[in-house]
Amino acid sequence: MFKTKDIAVVILNWNGKTLLEKFIPSILKYSDDAVIYVADNASTDDSVAFVTERFPTVQVIENSENSGYAKGYNEALKHVDEPLFCLLNSDIEVTENWLQPIISEFNSDANTAIIQPKILDYKNKSYFEYAGAAGGYIDKFGYPFCRGRIFDTIEKDSGQYNDTKTIFWASGACLFIKNSVFKNLGEFDETYFAHMEEIDLCWRAFNSNYTTKYVGSSTVYHVGGATLSNTNPRKTYLNFRNSLFTLIKNTDTNIIFKIGFRMVLDGVAALRFLYQLRPAFLVAILKAHLSFYCNLPRLIKQRKEIPKRSGYYETNSIVWAYFAKNRKTL
Repeated sequence: MFKTKDIAVVILNWNGKTLLEKFIPSILKYSDDAVIYVADNASTDDSVAFVTERFPTVQVIENSENSGYAKGYNEALKHVDEPLFCLLNSDIEVTENWLQPIISEFNSDANTAIIQPKILDYKNKSYFEYAGAAGGYIDKFGYPFCRGRIFDTIEKDSGQYNDTKTIFWASGACLFIKNSVFKNLGEFDETYFAHMEEIDLCWRAFNSNYTTKYVGSSTVYHVGGATLSNTNPRKTYLNFRNSLFTLIKNTDTNIIFKIGFRMVLDGVAALRFLYQLRPAFLVAILKAHLSFYCNLPRLIKQRKEIPKRSGYYETNSIVWAYFAKNRKTL
């Protein structure tokens, strides 16, 4: 049976002294006897010295370079022995008793490998936060969405998702995973750098018959966009590229049709950016597709190595449901 002392709360940091100063106190206050780590991605501010001096009970792991979310966590977690990992963004405020429902769910179902709590918006605490909300799903063309957030429609939290439910993917903003499962799955795919690597990990977990859960009785608040804003073309590039990576690696059937359809929809998105006079974002999509083609041989090789499982998607096309049928919630 797991206990809170079996949890390693690992906060990945890069030049985030201000965020650490703001949010570590709530983590220390409400995390009982969990072990707290800051995994530093070669910050050039004084984050490491600050944490060491201000929060002496927090253990610091120093990575040799800023290698992004995926490799940053892969490197750091090699130094963590606790049986449960909590991968926590540096811009998360946790709440009282946030760990107890997570522990209870891991103990109640041995096949549960990954868990996400309810993620609300730190800036508007009565609403869900974009990155994860009340648990993630995916459509047949690889578009991710959440309960509480479909595209840019974000729901108010009125208790409608206070349940515990099997989901398809958990947000990397606050993701609990068993140490053994993380290693069995081969860790994060480091070619992602950042964005959607948690969806790829959860999809590989699904294909290996593990279960991912949402536990609505545990709540955290996420600032969102604190490290890379939605207005940054770099984020658009990573999201479009990594979404294609994830789809070709993990989907079970009709891969040529699905990738072809995605190309069409991505083209529509690019034209929309052009219409909005946002050429940098159009270029970001073009670069994402170029990178996808360049990586195709490696992705096909990975696809052959990853087991496949059907029944992964929640809806045929969330794009069609949202834009054509005006379906704004699940």
